Amino acid sequence: MKRVTLIAGIFGLGLTVWMLAQFGVSSIFSLVMTGGWGILAVIAFHSVQVFLSASAWRTIAGQTFGPVLPLRAYFMLRCVREGINNLLPVAQVGGEVMSSRLLARRGLGLKHAAAATICDLTIELLSQVVFTLSGLVMLLFLVKRSAVTDRLLESALVLLAIGGGVFISQWLGAVAFIEKLLIRIAAHLGWSGVDGIRGLNKEVLALYKSGRNAVSGLILQFCAWALGAVEVWLILHFMGHGCSLATGFVIEGVGEAAKSAGFAVPGALGVSEGGYIMVGSLFGMPPAVAIALSLIKRLREIAWGLPSLILWQWLEHTWRLYAERLRKMPFSRTGL
Repeated sequence: MKRVTLIAGIFGLGLTVWMLAQFGVSSIFSLVMTGGWGILAVIAFHSVQVFLSASAWRTIAGQTFGPVLPLRAYFMLRCVREGINNLLPVAQVGGEVMSSRLLARRGLGLKHAAAATICDLTIELLSQVVFTLSGLVMLLFLVKRSAVTDRLLESALVLLAIGGGVFISQWLGAVAFIEKLLIRIAAHLGWSGVDGIRGLNKEVLALYKSGRNAVSGLILQFCAWALGAVEVWLILHFMGHGCSLATGFVIEGVGEAAKSAGFAVPGALGVSEGGYIMVGSLFGMPPAVAIALSLIKRLREIAWGLPSLILWQWLEHTWRLYAERLRKMPFSRTGL
């Protein structure tokens, strides 16, 4: 697995370097520098998206037992998720694994924490598919139909099928299969602590059926994705290549879909840039501007990601101590 990640990372880095050389390194970095104070505005604005995503996660978790975690705890864990997925050489799911473990330490228990994260990740995927499809429908009203738009629509339908398949498979028992497999492997290898996930499939289904939490989470996640249009608008505005919010909506939808499609490549290097070049060309955006847009978004990821990695290590230490104290005292409802 590490070898595959390394190969994918080298490929993504090579593709990025090639695009920089192909479309002019100096002109691209000049555009990035033109962003100036706008980059800080983009970094600050991302807090709204993180807040909405954290709210969706907390809503889906829908705790009925154990310590009720405040929203700020989910906000911090959402930062950790993004920091790990964006900056570390993992296949864009390592953040979910680590944040789920931290949730378990904070008193939710391994089963409930894992179920809440699985549901949140699935609903986030479905909301992204809805967001991308909405953007592509809008695209058909903004530009003439072409071979490129047809390919984008076909790709979006594939994403819709994948998202629907992931959701339906959970109802058909995919999580139950994984649960049994992990327990058998653990028993064979003598691992301890895996018994805590017994009943994970039932927990996942219970969270989906819990009132309107799943629907509320879907709406919140969609709003978080949609605000990416404002981010694109801000970046292009400060670079001197302004666009409408509708155009930003389309660009963000396709760009994020391309990033998700390149999940095997650490940070989706090269893949994300390619997506922005493709959709940007439909609006007459020069490739250099599209790459500069992607690079500024990566600067935002670094600006949020580096402190988040430090936060991760702090939470690992403090919440481990909290978990140890929790095991030694009677249950009490508490926040962070």
